[in-house]
Amino acid sequence: MEKEKIVMSITISIVCTLLVAIMFAQFKTVEETDITGIESAREEELRTMLASWKSKYEETNKKLEETNEKIDEYKSKTASVEETTQLLNEEVIQTNKLVGKSDVTGEGVIINLLDNENSQIRDKDLLYLVNELRLAGAEAISINDKRIINMSEIVMVNDTILINTQRVSSPYTVKAIGNQKYLSSALSFKNSGYIDKYTSLGKTVNMTVEKNIKIQAYNNEKGLMDFRYAKEVKQ
Repeated sequence: MEKEKIVMSITISIVCTLLVAIMFAQFKTVEETDITGIESAREEELRTMLASWKSKYEETNKKLEETNEKIDEYKSKTASVEETTQLLNEEVIQTNKLVGKSDVTGEGVIINLLDNENSQIRDKDLLYLVNELRLAGAEAISINDKRIINMSEIVMVNDTILINTQRVSSPYTVKAIGNQKYLSSALSFKNSGYIDKYTSLGKTVNMTVEKNIKIQAYNNEKGLMDFRYAKEVKQ
């Protein structure tokens, strides 16, 4: 029994000695470290990270508020089956508008482009115009009644332009629904606007402002937005 106590005491002493040695080693390391240098080096990085996280927090918080508002709206409507059905139908209608699955109408502009003896309208001319209209806030766009969505393709094959895999030809009628003042102004800037820029290149381009433009829903012979590779994640 006495022997076991002696062994235990020696073991505890050795452990304590090791712990004290480790502590002194750590203190020495801390003393030799240039804390000020590290703080200075990381200050800019920390500021950048803080700004990034602040932006992400504000964005997430905004989305959370919008989601909570939507949840509250659904909760307030669940008392009536008819009101709930109406609310869901409105959501479907709005979603269909956003992804181009329904006909839409509204104010906007119509741009006509025409091949002439000196210049042919190319796919890049139409792509650039679509991008300019989107930047100006266009909510719906079509070319020769072919609805343009995020997945639309505008390509040229053997001097023929294909939109949504369907052939289109001159004259090209580009319709855009949105704030007609913003849309027309963006395209009409002197020298730098789309119309002046492409007219100076020999293209035949003109624009009219309309109060009631109708744009048809997206339609593709291969099917409406057929996803071949992207699959839904099962929860």
